[in-house]
Amino acid sequence: MKLIKNIFFIIIICFHLNSLKAQEPTDCVDAVIVCGNSEINLNVNGIGTQELFGSNNCSSQENNSLWLQVTLVTNGTLGFTLTPNSNSIVEDYDFFVFGPNRSCNNIGQAIRCSTTNPQAAGQGNNLTGMNGTETDTAEGPGPQGNSFVRWLDVTAGDTYFIVIDRPIGNSAFSLEWTGTAQFASPPNNETGSPEALDIENCDVDLPYGNNITSFNLETNTSSIIGTQTNVSVTYHVNENDANLNINPLVSPYTNVSSPQTIQARLTDTLTGCFDIIPFTLTVISPHFAQPTELEACDDYNDTNPSNGQTYFDLTSKNNEILDGQNPTDFYISYHTLQIDAETGSNPLPNIYYNTTAISQQIFVRIEDVNNVNCASITTLDLVVIPVPTSFNASLLQCDEDGVNDGRTFFNLNEANNVLTGGISNLSTAFYFSLTNAENSNNPLDANNYNNLTNPQIVFAQVIDNTTGCFSIAELSLEVSVTQLLDYQAPPTCDELGSEDGINTFNLSDFEADMHTINGIVFPITFYESYQDALLEQNELVSPYNNTTPYNQTLFARAENNNACYGISEVYLTINKLPELEADESVLYCLNTFPQTIPLSAGILNDSPTNYTYLWSTGETTETIQINQLGTYTLTTTNIFGCSKSRNITVEPSNTATFNDIIVVDATENNTITVLVLGEGIYEYALYDQDGLYATFQSSNIFNNIYGGIYTVAVRDIKNNCGIVTQDVSVIGFPKVFTPNGDGFNDTWNVKGVSNLFQPNTMIRIFDRYGKLVKQLDPLGTGWDGTFNGEALPTSDYWFSATLQDGREFQSHFTLKR
Repeated sequence: MKLIKNIFFIIIICFHLNSLKAQEPTDCVDAVIVCGNSEINLNVNGIGTQELFGSNNCSSQENNSLWLQVTLVTNGTLGFTLTPNSNSIVEDYDFFVFGPNRSCNNIGQAIRCSTTNPQAAGQGNNLTGMNGTETDTAEGPGPQGNSFVRWLDVTAGDTYFIVIDRPIGNSAFSLEWTGTAQFASPPNNETGSPEALDIENCDVDLPYGNNITSFNLETNTSSIIGTQTNVSVTYHVNENDANLNINPLVSPYTNVSSPQTIQARLTDTLTGCFDIIPFTLTVISPHFAQPTELEACDDYNDTNPSNGQTYFDLTSKNNEILDGQNPTDFYISYHTLQIDAETGSNPLPNIYYNTTAISQQIFVRIEDVNNVNCASITTLDLVVIPVPTSFNASLLQCDEDGVNDGRTFFNLNEANNVLTGGISNLSTAFYFSLTNAENSNNPLDANNYNNLTNPQIVFAQVIDNTTGCFSIAELSLEVSVTQLLDYQAPPTCDELGSEDGINTFNLSDFEADMHTINGIVFPITFYESYQDALLEQNELVSPYNNTTPYNQTLFARAENNNACYGISEVYLTINKLPELEADESVLYCLNTFPQTIPLSAGILNDSPTNYTYLWSTGETTETIQINQLGTYTLTTTNIFGCSKSRNITVEPSNTATFNDIIVVDATENNTITVLVLGEGIYEYALYDQDGLYATFQSSNIFNNIYGGIYTVAVRDIKNNCGIVTQDVSVIGFPKVFTPNGDGFNDTWNVKGVSNLFQPNTMIRIFDRYGKLVKQLDPLGTGWDGTFNGEALPTSDYWFSATLQDGREFQSHFTLKR
């Protein structure tokens, strides 16, 4: 059997099962109508009314059952395979088939049934159904049969009931139709998609804005049916009503929410097959954003800035209300009454003068330009912001611009505290005329305004910095002519440690001097520029550090209660200190005493003749001679009387004094260790009879020294104070000598013995048999390798040596020829 579009049956089954609370397909009268041959997936639950008792040959009844009704539209065979969702062998499904064309109240006997238990029958699976290979029409119960029976030969127009029952288990099942006969199919939605049925209506019913209006549902009927015949369409509020075909809706229909889903039931009037198509009803109205308050300052446009009324530009809210929508698609009007907004009557002018002081609510109509009946209504609050309180003020300024004409520069901001009454969060702006102030045109430079007449009135906006609203006050400007003598501050020396020409000044001292010089008692204030002094801005405070090194001019302003007395220059002079070399240390060789060394003042970048000197020794010359250790302090003073000192520390150095020389000799590694005392830093060298044996080194230890007489030299490198020396003996015994007359190594004797070192040493030489062959004089030339005038042969010979200091040595050496 060919499979028909799967979606039809799935939709039908789903609609039926969604309505099981109202009707259970466990009884014949509630049978699920099967439309289309697609595979189905269902479950069973309960029995409803027991209708199988005594109506089948398979000895069973309803346990957990489901009734299906199928109507064939072609001749052929009808079969199916039922597969439980669980493959457990104990999961047991039975079925019963009634028909053809039986009624529920005369169902008759089952023409096919199977109640075989798969586990009892020893089957390899738990499937059941009807197919073309079986020959029996009924089987079971228990171990009887194999769960399958012969399928049906059917005729177009025949209707059958199939009961699916599950006596054991709890899983759902799937059912695949087999055979060649075709089932009836439900009608189609010929629009192609449920979305094509969605209806949008504008909210044209009063009251506006509640998203409730009327719809003509039948506008979808012809589109759904299309070219189909024997199809009826009804509309329902939910799937349950659509499944049961109850409570059809009648147009015009008033929605209960937006959006709202409506169910369209498409029914084949011949087969009863139906489909349910959901679609959406949506109430639309022009979209808008709720506008924020429209605020405007109480102003002078109506000549009264305190009546709570002003002019509002209502169109300034249009963009906010449209929230990015195209303004050509809508018409926006403003109204004093809601009914006027709803009916579009009596629109307000774009520039509206509020009639209720301080706060007034008006109504906004947002209308679709293509549908005058499609409109949204909202409110707009008009709020008049009061202006701040302001106070008239006056400024009296000095005429200190060099021309005695009653004109000078004013810092208008000096009047701010009076104009604002000292209230925070208020600022000011100044204008030449009242008209300019009212319209904020051409503000004056408040920090640097040159008056035109004396006196002169300018106009000040006193502005609330939060709201931007302002009131206007008068500011009277008056200029007085005054004078103040220039002042030279006492010169000062640069501060030791910084020497950068920047010093700290007590301006109060200057003020006291200037009071005396000018014979006044008025307060004097100081500024870094003439302009600052003129405008009384950036006043300096004590202590003050100059900003221009060494020479700077300040400006002093004297006034009495803002009645200017005068502005003068104040000259600051900072003299440089002598420029000296840094503190230092020098060395004096104690071994040269009483010789002297010079100490110099160390003047830099100038002639020493421009200074006077005082040493801690009492001397007053640039250079002194000393031969004593210690710290010498020099104070140098320049022509400005500025002094600076530096310290010279004289530290000792000296030649070395030998404390001890330790010799380890007569060994494989002879060493000399030199121990000295002294204030210097020393290096050590070693000389033998041929000259320098070991060059100067920082270590005081010499290693691997051959036997012989040496001179140890120690020099001072801290201050090159000199070199000291001392001789030293290292006893050594040669291992080999070669008496061949070549003048080199022709005799053998102990090394390191002299008239000063071990002169009374006794040395005896023996041949290998112990025969005495020579007794040596350690101060002589040594043994020449003969005995009684005869040359002895090449061999090893033994010696014994007793040193003058009592040490005894015995060893051997080799005579080679």
